[in-house]
Amino acid sequence: MENDYLTLYVECYAGYRGEETPQRFRLKSRTIEVKEVVDRWLAPTHRYFKVMGDDGGTYILRHDMNDNRWEMTLFEARPSL
Repeated sequence: MENDYLTLYVECYAGYRGEETPQRFRLKSRTIEVKEVVDRWLAPTHRYFKVMGDDGGTYILRHDMNDNRWEMTLFEARPSL
């Protein structure tokens, strides 16, 4: 069964405890810098990060710890003025 999530390439920073935090990710040919990690939470097989990108968008990225794969599960564009 296929999922509806977009697989991403994510560059991370590993802190002193070894936990990886997304710093930037690639969407097709675009690189988006993570300006802020707004929230993070754990599920049994995934780690989730709600981040603000340098494009003003809000993203939820999840890391499949078993397959070491990153996916985007939500994107919300910056509201236009």
